[in-house]
Amino acid sequence: MHMELLNAARELSIYTAYNTNVDAIVFLRGETVQRLIDEFGAEAVRRRMEEYPREINEPLDFVARLVHALKTGKPMAVPLVNEELHSWFDSHFKYDVERMGGQAGIIANLLANLDFRRVIVYTPHLAKKQAMMFVDRPNLFYPVVEDGRLAFKHPREAYREGDPIKVNRIFEFRAGTTFKLGNETVEVPFSGRFIVSARFERIKVHTEPELRPFLPEIGMEVDGAILSGYQGIKLRYSDGKDANYYLKKAKEDIMLLKREKNVKVHLEFASIQNRELRKKVIYNLFPLVDSVGMDESEIAHILNALGYSKLSDRIFTYNRIEDTVLGGKILIDEMNLEILQIHTIYYIMYITHTDNPLSEEELRKSLELATALAAARASLGEIKSPEDYRVGLKVPYNERGEYVKLRFEEAKRRLRTKEYRVVIIPTRLAQNPVSTVGLGDTISAGAFTSYLALLKKKGEL
Repeated sequence: MHMELLNAARELSIYTAYNTNVDAIVFLRGETVQRLIDEFGAEAVRRRMEEYPREINEPLDFVARLVHALKTGKPMAVPLVNEELHSWFDSHFKYDVERMGGQAGIIANLLANLDFRRVIVYTPHLAKKQAMMFVDRPNLFYPVVEDGRLAFKHPREAYREGDPIKVNRIFEFRAGTTFKLGNETVEVPFSGRFIVSARFERIKVHTEPELRPFLPEIGMEVDGAILSGYQGIKLRYSDGKDANYYLKKAKEDIMLLKREKNVKVHLEFASIQNRELRKKVIYNLFPLVDSVGMDESEIAHILNALGYSKLSDRIFTYNRIEDTVLGGKILIDEMNLEILQIHTIYYIMYITHTDNPLSEEELRKSLELATALAAARASLGEIKSPEDYRVGLKVPYNERGEYVKLRFEEAKRRLRTKEYRVVIIPTRLAQNPVSTVGLGDTISAGAFTSYLALLKKKGEL
């Protein structure tokens, strides 16, 4: 039964854009950290730690924030704003793993490996190194304009010399690692990761002007589109442009995709730290798309930006299912969404209106596929074929599964859900995951594509 729905989804063609990057991973050892501290001197590192730089402009900023993260054992991400530091990092570290990062890139590789009919991926920057991280599958395409016409090539054949590349450097650290900071011996209390995320002006979130007129044609070619990466937009740019300029273009892109055929569009939302920017993305883009995916901390951030600060605080503090359901109802009504999908470590939820063509049972099947797909990815590190999906079906539901169902039934009794269809399932949780990167993207891609497959079966797509 489970394979049947996946096979139906594999008949679809999907467009995905905008963000790809290279994830360069270093497994940190104590001696590596020691070497860095010795290079700059413990006193200089301490002083810079007290200043607590919010972004990385020079190597000492990096060392100070890294040591701070190791002392607390907390996972952190700090933006790298100086493009010239690429060579410093590359000369100081040997990367243990380099792989595809960025939501659009991860989703494109996943759907191509699952053998979907056609996967069209677009990213405005395609350097050779980035292009080579796309899987070598015949169903994966990148749109190009040749002789004034739209053509499709494999991403590996479409790279452009001189395009900028976004490298996120991920420093994985383990509890128990030790090093000396002057006379102080530091032992890392918890395992986690320190991410140096590249945020350069040259990395844009937009469709190149040459390709834009062909977006309606791309819309005609696909059954659905998954858009992500808007967290990369900046409030202001040095050339005088601002977030409003790029959001106006992003809105036009969605309308162009839908111009000839009302193709379903899913927006995968990722955390945006700046409240003003978060608000702009929500108000500009959510009303234009059909489906949105996010985790529970992101829905709390969104509700805060929409003015529901008490509800937002409750979600952050207590993490109760009824608050998340209430927040979801507000969101689909205020933003006129067809469906909202929320994923957390213990459950996945759909919220839609009762006029949705799919029954609760069908929506549940879609979520079941999504959690099995994510469990397969966590167990294997990567999904390389449709058969890998079966691995996820063997992963048990998390130990809080029954509690989740119970709390959900209570929440339904307490909240008025008559006009809504709310479906929740516990997640399958791999005990020793090979990798946790991209699990949210895998859930969203699995949920949205199986949702489309079920709509298509009913003649609603």
